Amino acid sequence: MGRLIQCCALALVLTVLPGSAAASLPSVDSGHRPGPDVLYAPAPRAPQLENTGPWTAPPILVSGASAYRDGEFLYQDFLLDDYGAAGAREPDNPIGPESYLFAPTTGTMTYPTDEVYADNAADLVELRTKPLDGATAFRITLNTLKDPARTGVTIAIGSSATAMPWPHEAGVRSPAQLFLTVHGTTAELRDAATGAVKSPAPTATVDLERRQIDVRVPHAAWNPGTSKVRLAAGAGLWDAAAGRYLTPAARRSATTPGGAAPTRAALFNVAFRFNEPLPDVDNPAVGWTIADAAAGAAIQATWWREKAQAEALTVGDVSPFFAEVDFGKLAAKADDDAGVPKTGPMSRIFASRFSFGQGVDHSKVCFSVGSEASEPGPKCQGRHVGQLQPYALYVPKKGQPAKGFGLTLLLHSLSGNYNQYTASKNQSQMGDRSAGTLVATPNGRGPDGFYAGIAEADTFEVWSDVARHYALDPDWTTVTGYSMGGFGTYRLLARYPDLFARGMSVVGTPGSVDDQLASLRNTPVMNWVAAGDELVPINETEKLATDLAASRLRFIHDLFPQADHLTLATNDEYGPGAEFLGGHRVDRDPHHVTYVVDPGDDGAAARAVADHAYWVSGVTPRDAKAEQRGTIDARSDGFGVGDPDVGDVEEGAGAVVGGARGPQSYRRRSREWGRPKTIARADRLTVTAKNLTTATIDTKRARLSCSPLVDLKSDGPFDLRLSCPAASASGDIAGPGRPGRRRGATGCALTSVVVRLPRVKGRRIVSVLVTRKGRRVRLKRGRNVRVVVVRRPTTRTFALRLRVRTSGKRPRTVTVLRRFRGC
Repeated sequence: MGRLIQCCALALVLTVLPGSAAASLPSVDSGHRPGPDVLYAPAPRAPQLENTGPWTAPPILVSGASAYRDGEFLYQDFLLDDYGAAGAREPDNPIGPESYLFAPTTGTMTYPTDEVYADNAADLVELRTKPLDGATAFRITLNTLKDPARTGVTIAIGSSATAMPWPHEAGVRSPAQLFLTVHGTTAELRDAATGAVKSPAPTATVDLERRQIDVRVPHAAWNPGTSKVRLAAGAGLWDAAAGRYLTPAARRSATTPGGAAPTRAALFNVAFRFNEPLPDVDNPAVGWTIADAAAGAAIQATWWREKAQAEALTVGDVSPFFAEVDFGKLAAKADDDAGVPKTGPMSRIFASRFSFGQGVDHSKVCFSVGSEASEPGPKCQGRHVGQLQPYALYVPKKGQPAKGFGLTLLLHSLSGNYNQYTASKNQSQMGDRSAGTLVATPNGRGPDGFYAGIAEADTFEVWSDVARHYALDPDWTTVTGYSMGGFGTYRLLARYPDLFARGMSVVGTPGSVDDQLASLRNTPVMNWVAAGDELVPINETEKLATDLAASRLRFIHDLFPQADHLTLATNDEYGPGAEFLGGHRVDRDPHHVTYVVDPGDDGAAARAVADHAYWVSGVTPRDAKAEQRGTIDARSDGFGVGDPDVGDVEEGAGAVVGGARGPQSYRRRSREWGRPKTIARADRLTVTAKNLTTATIDTKRARLSCSPLVDLKSDGPFDLRLSCPAASASGDIAGPGRPGRRRGATGCALTSVVVRLPRVKGRRIVSVLVTRKGRRVRLKRGRNVRVVVVRRPTTRTFALRLRVRTSGKRPRTVTVLRRFRGC
């Protein structure tokens, strides 16, 4: 096989998202969209977020928030916050140091080991209420609902002078006049003071697909009218045989919850928690080193937004958690979103297009030091297997910029979660820089996904969800992260360089993409690394500095001699990093592209395939079994821009000041480039390919014609394809050869089209075979064929394939595919 050049006019069909999402996502005029396909996928169907029957209000999707919408009162709870009271932690608690060393829970309750509970059976997603003719309706949505008879929910209605014990051995108390309890399709309304069951009895129906329980309380039993009513609610596990909540024990079994507090409170999750404390990274208890930082994280334990819940359940008094629901406002159908945060840190919920079951599967370990059970890389699905997923978002208070917010992906560490940076200076300094960027931290489907496979898809699904709810400047996107998040930063930069303007990695290295650094030609990067790092040792970070220097890329590499792995995290000062990322925009069409592909890093099932960047796409290694990595270096002179001078690596020193741990000194190595050079514009493409079988150049974005001079070097058979805009009805009119015409004819006056052929440096074209739909149309031979004229087969749009053979001892075969408009 010879080197092939295929010129095609077939444009890729772009998926357009509804509403503002399409305008907020990256776009190009032609060729492949930047980034993976999952970024542009439309929002999937999400049964848990759907409305049926009388329910019509759209969900809030901001956790710990409430709103009045369409005559309904809604409360949106936090996801994955169902850890109950703070008792004695079991040694085998799945939320333990091996999985969440830096994101421990306050609550210690664990689910029975029976799979029906899926370690998540009492996780409230949403509670809403509305008045109906003759009844008051409540709807409860759960994250997991495999067997409705195993989950119980109690709603405390009204107030009282003293806190009343909840029925059915729930183990908690709060003010109440009535208690509405539902389990499966059974519901009862009970007087809080006397314990008498009210009639007529409420009804309950279950929608298993939507994991929703709909309860109707007849007005004959209770009628709120237009009054304001205090509501509280909580969820636990139901013991159907005993007719009460399952009481936790010290250790869990197949049928009994574990991790009980002395009060034996049975509830796992409580609603109406509007003031859960935020993480406080600057707290002195957080510590300096891995050991004391882990201890400090356990003391603080705010990472799942359930600390206040756990403390209340521990003493058995959930009185602080309630909502005053104005049924007069509901009757008037007055909308009010005052209870929904608009700026600052918040937790959001989105519906993923990937679901692998319900609840949490702690056996799906993606990475664990010393664990043989881990399955790292694109194949891992992660522990949080359900469709609904959480992420953290920071919205600057300064308001939306004219062109939309920027977006900064702030990726969490190994053994952390999506709230790692919530309320930190890292989050706010990144968000408040320049005109203001949103800062999103995905959960990554768990603590250890390293942003590969489904964890990588989760990152882009979060990006897409942000774009559906906020106006973004699609050209202002950056990525940063700490530890595993630093590894993830390099991974995303190397695989999708045309998505990001810049990146910053903190105590991370490229990891599995260390052989793809050349892809960062157009994306400067900043590194902060620690000399005393226990997890990412200095020999690895020094190799990174050496590799960056050898690659002739732009970079800043700051080595902190007094820091260990977590010092920079607990110091929490990122002003210099925020300044580096700044307001820089992505250059979608640079004149020079270097791109390295490795299909072994792809997650096809996650729609996260990296085989394109800028105006180069379809980059495919020739021999994936022997060597998966392939590299293309392509430079177009059509921009009139030449490569800048590459500066020397410079050394310096400085200090980061303003953090919680005092000044942090560093040694700096960095490189900059000179200004781009101006050269004469030319229709010339220079390509070097290594271990590639195919690659496509979008000639429009590369500012080339469909017949440029191609200087092509390859280490083996290689098919270089030129994707061109559709030609006019007459083809390439300029130059030798003219289309034939019918004088005075009606309809299309053109009888032929002219096709210019690409020129291959150092070769002459000696034959051209033209085919259409597999049938021979014309064969032309010559000493140096430059143009071929072909009779039009139709007045409509049509395509031709031209098989070109070159001169030389080892002739090359060139295939050109062109489309021509109708006339």
